[in-house]
Amino acid sequence: MIGVVLGVAIIWVVLLDAFETVVLPRRVLRNFKLTAYFYRRTWLPWRRVAGLIRPASRQQNFLGYFGPLSLIVLLGIWASGLILGFALVQYGIGGHEQLSQERLTFGRILYHSGETFFTLGYGDILPTTGGARALSVIESGMGFAFLGLVVGYIPVIYSSFSRREIQISMLDARAGSPPSAVELLVRLAGRSDDPGMDQSVLDEVLREWERWAAELLEAQISYPVLTFFRSQHSNQSWLAALTTMLDVTSLLLTGIEGVHPGQAKLTGMECRAAAARTLLRPGSAGSAETAGTRKRRMPTVPLVAAQPETVSATAGSPGSTGLTKAKRPGCAAWTLRT
Repeated sequence: MIGVVLGVAIIWVVLLDAFETVVLPRRVLRNFKLTAYFYRRTWLPWRRVAGLIRPASRQQNFLGYFGPLSLIVLLGIWASGLILGFALVQYGIGGHEQLSQERLTFGRILYHSGETFFTLGYGDILPTTGGARALSVIESGMGFAFLGLVVGYIPVIYSSFSRREIQISMLDARAGSPPSAVELLVRLAGRSDDPGMDQSVLDEVLREWERWAAELLEAQISYPVLTFFRSQHSNQSWLAALTTMLDVTSLLLTGIEGVHPGQAKLTGMECRAAAARTLLRPGSAGSAETAGTRKRRMPTVPLVAAQPETVSATAGSPGSTGLTKAKRPGCAAWTLRT
């Protein structure tokens, strides 16, 4: 009887965790969650081992294996849990017969559960009672469902990952590598022979990143494992891109003459929401994306004196770039020079 209760409990925990991780499109806040427990117990040791690897390129490659590998291991844990749970229930209720007439041990019942789950059907162990036959049918059905889960879940994960990375790769040409808010604004201001901050172009760029932040929030709440999938190229990450856009919108809201901050406010609100909700649990998403990266010195930007009290977004002399805080009492404002 104890085996039956324990088996039912294991099956319930695994099915609930798989449902919440794969099907339920919202974050679940509970003291114990199998997937969260798995990542807490595997990510920290993996990160410690990565800290011993040199050079940095090999370290980054090692950290990049964690996301895809952990997904495969998690699917294996779900399958193993279901097989073990059904084996405990079958062993508890009895009603099986082995063709060789040998004594049925728990190990043989566990083997029978595995072949039933993966629908192998060797026929060396047969259920003889109604309850045992019903359990075999239910378990084989769950085996088919698990196969469908694997076939459908992994492509969805990589599709969401690809959509996330496209915009990050585009940021490399616009904001440098690693990305910088100042560099993005300077390049937008000096993109043509007549440099200046074009409001329509700026709003279009900010709308793209507002949509990207919304998709990031939706994807990483629906599929939390994506937080452990690192970007394909060095000096790129979803977290760096998100914080860069937070810096950009903050600078625009501070005040640049000739630039209306309406779209910057909307983009900033969406980026803040994405940052707050994807980084709800400290040490999960942020540490997964930034672990193993050396502290890089951001490119310095020459400062120029802002003589007028108003702030200008027009270009200065050729070859000069900069972002300067205007010296106005009680007001933080900036001037762009390209």
